[in-house]
Amino acid sequence: MKDKGSVLMPSKKHSIIVHANAKKVWDFVRSMNNWAPLVPGYVNHEIINDTVSTWEFKIDMGLFKKKIEMKVTILEWKEPTKVTFDLEGINDHFKGNGYFMVEVKDANYTKMTGYLEINSTGTFPTITNNLMEPKLEEIAEELTIAVSKAIEDLQ
Repeated sequence: MKDKGSVLMPSKKHSIIVHANAKKVWDFVRSMNNWAPLVPGYVNHEIINDTVSTWEFKIDMGLFKKKIEMKVTILEWKEPTKVTFDLEGINDHFKGNGYFMVEVKDANYTKMTGYLEINSTGTFPTITNNLMEPKLEEIAEELTIAVSKAIEDLQ
């Protein structure tokens, strides 16, 4: 978790080796339509324009399920290595950011790293962030693994 003042901001980075060349990995991650449906609990998404989309998914928080709606804004497509984005809650008070990074290992293997950071901007940010951190870890890991598997399945 990153410390922003006195409120800890949950963040998680997960790396995986993909059995595919870097071009195939980049071709997949450069399109939000490819990876939005892989978010755990995915319900739907809508592309607004080349850089903005809205996503809806459900998170299982143990005793209850929570529907999350957020706006995803692509900040940079740095072909062929990195896509960065901002997240903003539509039905909840949070802001965040993330990226997918692609690193060539050799002709057939690529290291892909997924990163997410989310910060509650609601009434009790410290409590919310503490509750969110384990879920964020799970989402970042599951999403990165799902993207990797989807890329490998295309071959």
